[in-house]
Amino acid sequence: MLFVLVSFFHLSFFPIRSYGQTGVTETEIIVGQSCALKGPAQALGMGMRDGAQAYINYVNSIGGIKGKKIRLISYDDGYEPDICAANTKKLIDQDKVFLLFGYVGTPTSAAAVPIATEKQVPYFAPFTGAELLRTPVNRQVFNIRASYYQETEAMVEQLTSVKNIKRISVFYQNDSYGKAGLDGVKRALAKRDLEILNEANYPRNTLEVESAVKDMLKTNPGAIIMVGAYAPCAKFISEMRKQGSKALFLNVSFVGSDAMGQILQNNGLGVVVTQVVPFPFFKKIPVVGEYHRLLKQFTPEVEPNFMGMEGFIAAKALCKILTETPEPVTRKGFIDTAEKQLNADLGGFTISFSPDNHQGSNLVYLTQVAPGGFISPIVSLKDLYEYVK
Repeated sequence: MLFVLVSFFHLSFFPIRSYGQTGVTETEIIVGQSCALKGPAQALGMGMRDGAQAYINYVNSIGGIKGKKIRLISYDDGYEPDICAANTKKLIDQDKVFLLFGYVGTPTSAAAVPIATEKQVPYFAPFTGAELLRTPVNRQVFNIRASYYQETEAMVEQLTSVKNIKRISVFYQNDSYGKAGLDGVKRALAKRDLEILNEANYPRNTLEVESAVKDMLKTNPGAIIMVGAYAPCAKFISEMRKQGSKALFLNVSFVGSDAMGQILQNNGLGVVVTQVVPFPFFKKIPVVGEYHRLLKQFTPEVEPNFMGMEGFIAAKALCKILTETPEPVTRKGFIDTAEKQLNADLGGFTISFSPDNHQGSNLVYLTQVAPGGFISPIVSLKDLYEYVK
């Protein structure tokens, strides 16, 4: 009898808060992120985090998801795979997160995804277009953005059909990210019976581009497709132009176009960047207008940019799926609900998932560095600034 009374007392006054799924309590849904918050790639991680946090703060202000507030735990990995792997284990084993969200980078994702897969923890909306997260489809991994294969295909199509440029080289970060983009360029050129003119690379998290500049100047390419981060890419472009190169420079979206433009200023006129989210200053697009409004309301110290736009969209997609996930909220339920998203409209930006397709969007379009380093959209390479002609 004493045991029964003690047990009753314990259950009555110390209620168990777990709802049967790690990371979900009576009051919270906990999600975890590892990204670069310090070092040479910090603009990417901070942009992704801040954009996501603005939307999460809004959702929490109106009561959260079914009464549960979203708590985002973000750890700095400096864009280094080993640190990212350690962060991922900590988020899963110690912080007991429900899912992993908004990771930044290919090499870091390559380190984190095997851990998430083994633990059967969803890996949602990473900031990378690498094929290793898309083929084959991993039930735990959901991508929002288009792939690097799609971005580089768009570049090569424009270069060959609009500008009639066939002497195309590649400057890339010497890791899984850079090689993913390199492979995309090779595939796109092979479709047109062409080959890369030459390749040059730099070590991740460095500005060591001098050797690459020297190699590129020897071949005098008509265009250079770049697969790197904003600081080394900006330095490479500046050095190439200083040495008299007339090449057209094209970057994939991961470069961090806003940060690169700020570094280059007018020295970057005409530098091209493919983008995979709506232009973050077209406020007539509903999700863009919402991004500006909520950023000003909840994180007024943060300026709008492409990375923030991507983080915002990722968080909105996450919250939509969580809202539609049946109670009790489980990881399996979340995945099943995500796979039922068909042309889900997030405000002028739609996503679709299915059991056979875990890439939500195929959007790719062109932008260029405009006067003052501002990034502006263009329809095609015909519209580039005179600097590159």
